[in-house]
Amino acid sequence: MCGISGIICKKNSNIQPNVIKLINDLIIHRGPDDEGFYFKKNFAFGHRRLSILDLSSNGHQPMHYKDRYTIVYNGEVYNYIDLKSELTEDGYIFNSETDTEVILASYDKWGEECVNKFNGMWSFAIYDKTKNIIFCSRDRFGIKPFYYTEINEKFIFGSEIKQLLEFHPKNIVNKSILIDYLVTRFEDYNNDTFFEGIKRLPQSHNLIYDLNNHSHEIKQYYQISFNDEIEKYTLDESVKKYKAELERAVEYRLRSDVKVGTCLSGGLDSSSVASIAAKKYNQESEKRFTAIHIKSSEKSTDESYYANIVAKNADINLVVTEPTPIELKNSINEVIYTQEEPFAYMDVFMQYFVMKKAKEEGCTVMLDGQGGDETLLGYGKYYPSMYYSIFKKEGLLLACKSIFNSRKNNSKMKISWILKYTFGSFFPSIRKKYLKFKTNFMKKNNNTFSILNKIGKSYFNIRDLQTLEIYSTNLPLLLRYEDKNSMRHSIETRLPFIDYKTLETALSINSKHKVHDGWSKFILRKSVIGVIPEEAIWRKNKLGFNPPESSWFNEISNDMEIAVSNSPILGEICNIKKLMNKYNKMHNHLRWRLYNIAIWEKIYDVKIS
Repeated sequence: MCGISGIICKKNSNIQPNVIKLINDLIIHRGPDDEGFYFKKNFAFGHRRLSILDLSSNGHQPMHYKDRYTIVYNGEVYNYIDLKSELTEDGYIFNSETDTEVILASYDKWGEECVNKFNGMWSFAIYDKTKNIIFCSRDRFGIKPFYYTEINEKFIFGSEIKQLLEFHPKNIVNKSILIDYLVTRFEDYNNDTFFEGIKRLPQSHNLIYDLNNHSHEIKQYYQISFNDEIEKYTLDESVKKYKAELERAVEYRLRSDVKVGTCLSGGLDSSSVASIAAKKYNQESEKRFTAIHIKSSEKSTDESYYANIVAKNADINLVVTEPTPIELKNSINEVIYTQEEPFAYMDVFMQYFVMKKAKEEGCTVMLDGQGGDETLLGYGKYYPSMYYSIFKKEGLLLACKSIFNSRKNNSKMKISWILKYTFGSFFPSIRKKYLKFKTNFMKKNNNTFSILNKIGKSYFNIRDLQTLEIYSTNLPLLLRYEDKNSMRHSIETRLPFIDYKTLETALSINSKHKVHDGWSKFILRKSVIGVIPEEAIWRKNKLGFNPPESSWFNEISNDMEIAVSNSPILGEICNIKKLMNKYNKMHNHLRWRLYNIAIWEKIYDVKIS
């Protein structure tokens, strides 16, 4: 796990060492263990290393192979041992115990198709001297970031946005993304960022840069594969298949030469990962497996009871942190700087504090439960689409039965709730009573209506809906939060639920097995019987790392109001006088989004054109 930098000069002139070093130093937190550079006539690579596998100097990057290839790489290919064995049989020789060298050998053997052999997370750039190209790739679901920009006859890429901002004379806000965020809460649903001119390489895509003519093409290499045979499985067969895939995914992600721990909220997803991992880890290590839990000071969002019973059951060393409102206040600028782009919810702070505590405990690798809800229908908003899927395949009677069973075994399930998620969540209203955007901005902004149209169409097909959530509307922003919060503390996080084989299995399983008798994520609940306590398995409420919003908002309320009223960007796109008259009556989430913009524009000196 590391950070990467790259600068290509289209005028074919040399890159000055101090320039690449400057942007490489901006991500020292991503790799505090080592740095390295590589210079050619018209480009330069930079690398920061966080040592995870083969802690020796053999893992130094940029890494060279066969006097033809040079790589800078961020991520982990978990099946590298299997690939290494296959490549060794074909005559390939290895000088290290790293997965980096396996990537290079794989590229030599399979070319661009090598990425389809990898099971893991990555963003990398490989210089191929013979072809005179730079082959870049980002993993299937975008767990690891890859940003790029083109300006002043240069193509620049890196692991973080702040590296690329160094080349722009001004930081200009992307108005379309900004308005979408304020009105609909959407983030990271396309390849644009909140900064004009800075883009992200899409997940599941390669970027091939031709150094001869300084052109590049972006090509998709992967699409989610649904297995119709798995959909025909019985409930017992589905449970057996999914359990095997999840256990393999967790075992892969325990491969490390440094200390591994896990996040443990007390919810089903994190409890499952923590307990499966602890069983394997405690068998092979002299020390107990460590889990980090964040305790909420408000009873309504506190899950510490469940975290404790799960930890006790699995013989886990549970470390608890409980940030105060003052700690939140003192961390706001740091977290917004870390995230680089505005974020819609304060849950991000909870995760930040977890990673901070993990760093203090010496956990360089952390497992986490991201992706469980998106792959196993864990959110209530999926239910109407799931009911419709059952209706099409099983008939009206079973669909109606599923709805009434859901009311029985889901604490939130009511008819009004179903209507809310059918007509409310799917088509978010433009919040005209809060924000008065200038007409010319709204006319130019087609993104909102485009994404809502996609959402609307997907609700009649559960597979389309889950694919949209994984690629556009939900998972990308969670992965962005995860990566930036963890890497800010020099921690690598690993996500078993979005191992691509585990994910494809989950999506292929029949919906009636995933939500069964009203129990969400029924497949997972059945898979961990005997692994985590029954009380944790059959919980009806769902929280996650929810923050104690009431006390936190009370602490920063005055600061929020002052910052929003003085924001130049908000003053340009809103009627500030009317906005502030209604500010204290707004929902906390909208108040937070406005405040986030105000602080973000100040930290990054963002202007509006």
